[in-house]
Amino acid sequence: MTQRAPDPSGDEPNRSPMPSGSDRPVLIDAGTELDPVHPVELPAPAGGGRGLTAAEVAERIARGEVNDVPVRSSRSVTEIVRANVFTRFNLIIGVLWVIMLFVAPIQDSLFGFVIIANTGIGIVQEWRAKKTLDSLAVIGEAKPTVRRDGVAAEIHTSEIVLGDLVELGPGDKVVVDGKVAEADSLEIDESLLTGEADPVLKRAGDPVMSGSFVVAGGGAFAATKVGREAYAAQLAEEASRFTLVQSELRSGISTILKYVTWMMIPTAIGLVLSQLVVKDHNFKDSIARTVGGIVPMIPEGLVLLTSVAFAIGVVRLGRKQCLVQELPAIEGLARVDVVCLDKTGTLTEGGMDVTEIRPLNGTDEPYLRRVLAAFGASDTRPNASLQAIIDACPAPAGESWDVTQALPFSSARKYSGAAFDEGGGRTSAWLLGAPDVLLPEEDPALTEIEQLNQQGLRVLLLARVEGRLDDPETATGAEPGALIVLEQRLRPDAGETLAYFADQRVATKVISGDNAVSVGAVAEKLGLPGAEHTLDARRLPTDPDEMATAMEENAVFGRVTPQQKREMVAALQSRGHTVAMTGDGVNDVLALKDADIGVSMGSGSEATRAVAQIVLLNNSFATLPSVVAEGRRVIGNITRVATLFLTKTVYSVLLAVLVVCFQVEYPFLPRHLTLLSTLTIGIPAFFLALAPNKERAHPHFVRRVMRYAIPSGTIAAVATFATYLIARHHYVGAGSLEAETSAATLTLFLVSMWVLAIIARPYTWWRICLVAAMGLAFLIVLAVPWLQDFFALKLVGTTLPWTAVGIAMIASAALEYAWRLVSRHFPV
Repeated sequence: MTQRAPDPSGDEPNRSPMPSGSDRPVLIDAGTELDPVHPVELPAPAGGGRGLTAAEVAERIARGEVNDVPVRSSRSVTEIVRANVFTRFNLIIGVLWVIMLFVAPIQDSLFGFVIIANTGIGIVQEWRAKKTLDSLAVIGEAKPTVRRDGVAAEIHTSEIVLGDLVELGPGDKVVVDGKVAEADSLEIDESLLTGEADPVLKRAGDPVMSGSFVVAGGGAFAATKVGREAYAAQLAEEASRFTLVQSELRSGISTILKYVTWMMIPTAIGLVLSQLVVKDHNFKDSIARTVGGIVPMIPEGLVLLTSVAFAIGVVRLGRKQCLVQELPAIEGLARVDVVCLDKTGTLTEGGMDVTEIRPLNGTDEPYLRRVLAAFGASDTRPNASLQAIIDACPAPAGESWDVTQALPFSSARKYSGAAFDEGGGRTSAWLLGAPDVLLPEEDPALTEIEQLNQQGLRVLLLARVEGRLDDPETATGAEPGALIVLEQRLRPDAGETLAYFADQRVATKVISGDNAVSVGAVAEKLGLPGAEHTLDARRLPTDPDEMATAMEENAVFGRVTPQQKREMVAALQSRGHTVAMTGDGVNDVLALKDADIGVSMGSGSEATRAVAQIVLLNNSFATLPSVVAEGRRVIGNITRVATLFLTKTVYSVLLAVLVVCFQVEYPFLPRHLTLLSTLTIGIPAFFLALAPNKERAHPHFVRRVMRYAIPSGTIAAVATFATYLIARHHYVGAGSLEAETSAATLTLFLVSMWVLAIIARPYTWWRICLVAAMGLAFLIVLAVPWLQDFFALKLVGTTLPWTAVGIAMIASAALEYAWRLVSRHFPV
């Protein structure tokens, strides 16, 4: 079997395609009791380790013994339609709409057509997002290596059949349940299923569970449970669906809607009784005005715009080859204030070059190159550092050494090993790994290595050892043979990305398994703020609070173990930080899983992509600012438009309460509030929700929105009702109610426009044009006779219209004062 050469950073090979959504392991609480895997006794296929024959595969397919778990990276079209159509508020509005179609002119039923249009927009936008997600999931679908008829080939996960022999290597994810058939120091991490972080050493005959992944060694297993019978598949289908829930933004909106519903019920009942029982006038007109009071209480467009903003975000990021596996990740990354980066694959490219081989202790260089060639030839799937060694030290033609023992690379050990039969009765055993781990602290070679590290070079040590490689004390007394100096290729866009995070006041921490000095030198070349503050993780305090302090005071950490990465993320979170973690190797999985947002490179191991919420399919670290910007656009803009919608809800509820208390007719018909909502909320909110917004995301969404919506809605309601009461004493005779309504509508429109003008700040040319266009549209309605008749709006005389304008101006001044007062005395 093969063994792996080390990457001092602990990074694993970047080679596997991304798994589809339905293959993502389910995260289960550590206390959850798992059903044990009962390996099925299968007849040994012909050829033993050759795998199934073509005839056996065909037979199993005919019996339906295929891994047919459906790919579910997003909701189906039916589910999208159902989620957008069958909502609580659509039901309420639908019932009111049907009533209005029978008792009032079509003008008063316009709100129903608006809801149909809004629902249609929501369905189309989410369907576009679904298409983007599904296409990206197919591009990176996992293709495990399966051995059939003695030939190993990559196939789709859905093509695995019962009894297939599936090969495993570092970073590979176990895609179905099975029983180990071959094992070469095979270590499997089952933490995603059991919560237990320590990897489990597997031997032939041991069970393996789908959802676990390989951290070291290699082997193969026979599939014993496929399709929905596999353990993880029984849980993953629901969990792997693309979802719009579990975010502060959407949970905040749900909270608001819950309270709005409870406010609506008593208010609507009071309004109905007031208009139908207390006031004795035309029955149909009473119905129309009652509905006109209830409909604007519902902030139905708020949910729509939130879904549309998120869906458009998915499409925009998809165009940049960024797969958002969990939608709240867009929002979450916008709230991040600390980004933890793994150096290799993030700040540096995967490829490296051997710049020098320095023999130590008089070792013959040609012999050392022969040893390195044997290391390279023994691994069929080399990682970046070993590939660089293979390129520099190719195996001699026609000659090969037999591998008698192999020690797979481990991120915890920081080295790998191999023992060779060199022929002629000569044998040797070697370790290849991190010099400062293999050498004692007083070794003079470390001074030389330190100088190389300060140049940002990566250094491996080849050391000869005695005894068995799997002995924990093997490294003790290792005889240094050579230093292998590798030059890392910096990502050309990494410096700009680090500068972006610094400008956005997002702290950046480089966490690597490589030498701290070397990592610091690379970070300094890229201009990372605080790169001079480097710390060897072996000197990190174990106390969580002290570790959190060290994390906040330093920017670069080297020689970090996988478990330490997890503890470092937890330490930062304990100080109230929102942490994002990037990585591409299996040594990053634990930290990615625990971070608030996990970001994986598309070329990373299957395990990292399985637990990450965001996958950068183009492997470009420079895509992250786009994700942050998209999240900030969504959060900032939804906060803006939510204030618009909830201001309408507040003034609608208060107007209804005032009408009930003063025992007067409700001043508006549905057509009036449909016009106002469209011009002051609906159209502007759509543009504002999709506009660029670089404002840093802030917590406490509900409080931020309500602290402005409540005073704004209160001022609008009081001003409007004041105009209405004055008009009731001014106008008498036939048509007086229509004149009173027109005056009240004018005041409410002007106050609502001022709220819009405040929310549209800071002004740009298009924002000014948007506000002006809405005002112009209302003037056209007042000026064009047939529109006056259609919307039942006609200003009578000059005294009341100008009084309405005056009251609106006073209310607007009160709005300005209230907003400044709230910002000063009620900060979130």
